[in-house]
Amino acid sequence: MVRDAGLAGLVRPASAQHADETGTAGDRVLPVLPELRHLLPAGGLRRGSTVAVTPGTTSVLLALLAAASGSGSWCAVVGLPTLGPAAAAELGIALDRLALVPHPGPEWPSVVAALLDGVDIVVAAPPGPVVAGVSSRLAARARQRGSVLVPYARWGGADVVLDSSGGSWHGLGQGRGRLLRREMTISARGRGAAARPRGITVWLPDRTGALAPVDPGALGSAPEHTGPSVLEAVS
Repeated sequence: MVRDAGLAGLVRPASAQHADETGTAGDRVLPVLPELRHLLPAGGLRRGSTVAVTPGTTSVLLALLAAASGSGSWCAVVGLPTLGPAAAAELGIALDRLALVPHPGPEWPSVVAALLDGVDIVVAAPPGPVVAGVSSRLAARARQRGSVLVPYARWGGADVVLDSSGGSWHGLGQGRGRLLRREMTISARGRGAAARPRGITVWLPDRTGALAPVDPGALGSAPEHTGPSVLEAVS
């Protein structure tokens, strides 16, 4: 599939690149924001795993990549033409280590497979339902190459599936004002160590741009927005 995508010889395994940079075999778990660690059995994105995000809000998807990107990992997003660099940067994605392939065409599995050879985290947003053979082949490639496959789709056989619900906005007050923060519940389910369902409630976006606990007594207030939107735990 790499040859079909025209990228043969241009990419190297992500695990090998990390080893070159650190002089080690590479960390097996890529970091996530502290608020998301509870959702993942390894406390982060384990290399070789498949972590699916159910389509809904791309903020959850970008938040999943933020810490790894900020710590030096390369990320690629395939098949999301509406995803803008500004939104990615606001949630902490390093744009100089982000590859966007908005229109991969019908050969999107080949593009994703090629990127898995040399990029730490690859997001795949397929144009329609994915047959089991394609999903299993891409998951196997991620395992072989030490990358993390993040389907933004309903994806059979994923190690972990993240769902989001809720989405109530705060900040309008008595019918006027600005939308400042959004309360959202993110739940996780999966296989093996991830079989026990888990969930968290977060502000996504938050109101200040800081990663700090929320004062339960201040949940009804709407302070002025003073920074970029990132995750902030509600409870």
